[in-house]
Amino acid sequence: LLASVSGDETVRLWDPRTGASCGTLEGHSGEVNAVAFSPDGQLLASASWDNTVRLWDPRTGASHGTLGGHSGRVSAVAFSPDGQLLASASNDNTVKLWDPRTGAPCGTLEGHSREVNAVAFSPDGQLLASASGDSTVGLWDSRTGASHGTLEGHSGRVSAVAFSPDGQLLASASWDGTVNLWDPRTGASHGTLEGHSGWVNAVVFSPDGQLLASASDDSTVRLWDSRTGASHGTLEGHPGWGWAVAFSPDGQLLASASWDNTVKLWDVQTKEAIQILSTEESIHDLSFSSDGSYLKTECGLFELSCPNRSVGQPHSDFSSYLYVKKQWVACGTENILWLPADYRPTCLAVRDNILVMGHVSGQVTFIEFDLARI
Repeated sequence: LLASVSGDETVRLWDPRTGASCGTLEGHSGEVNAVAFSPDGQLLASASWDNTVRLWDPRTGASHGTLGGHSGRVSAVAFSPDGQLLASASNDNTVKLWDPRTGAPCGTLEGHSREVNAVAFSPDGQLLASASGDSTVGLWDSRTGASHGTLEGHSGRVSAVAFSPDGQLLASASWDGTVNLWDPRTGASHGTLEGHSGWVNAVVFSPDGQLLASASDDSTVRLWDSRTGASHGTLEGHPGWGWAVAFSPDGQLLASASWDNTVKLWDVQTKEAIQILSTEESIHDLSFSSDGSYLKTECGLFELSCPNRSVGQPHSDFSSYLYVKKQWVACGTENILWLPADYRPTCLAVRDNILVMGHVSGQVTFIEFDLARI
């Protein structure tokens, strides 16, 4: 299943194979900011501006309880790799730990002097990193809640944190325009990555841990060598702020989401944009499906299929590929069909010459094109 969040205080569930809606989870009294599935897929956690976290059975939509205790908006949630813990980050300057099976509180992590924007567990689940508006990163023992130190070095709000796949590095993104690398075991700095001219909003490691990608308000995505800090290139083309980035499972593709309501798909080797997806809202969270065939976002599901190509294979000719670009359906570099406002998609899928679009009204439109005549 895929879960998407919205300002309408609900969580929607989707079938990633068909794009069909599988239900709406209602119960929050404020905007839902984030969702996370447990590693086994049996639970879904949702974080809301109503100061609560809710737990759901994603298969049935049944509520598994409300986790109350925060005195401010809940901005992020994350399950530990073994699914035994759930962490929630809040504007009340704290992180709370919960037993997701029972909903029982397991501790409150206090120490930040400003809001906590993001949390991430280390791959082995032993450490938890928290990103705060107080310009620091907190490190915590996830089992005891004990502090493992505070990482200082940023001069602005820390917006995101990410562990490398082997757990040997921690990256932090900041509104000071930099990305810092740390040894999470010792807290030692491994360098500062400079080059962005705006706030850095997101950071992610490639599946092999060799590359790091960062998205910024300067409308660029930068690639870095995670071991040396050397630049591996700049991806330009978004006219708006960069909100989120994600690598495909094979590391050959990178998706970036921007404030301009577009998602771009890049070839990591050539640094070229190979696909543009358009949505009605800006995307703040995205990830690839395990087989790399879908891109999952809070606004819906996008199928990443090109004629005669599987994701991960080299690109050659995109002249006959359909996609939606804001109010247009395009093929290659040509705009071929203008979409009225009511028909602009919130999610879409492309399979050869067939375009399927889902709309805010709940309707689905299927269009078959004769590509030979375009």
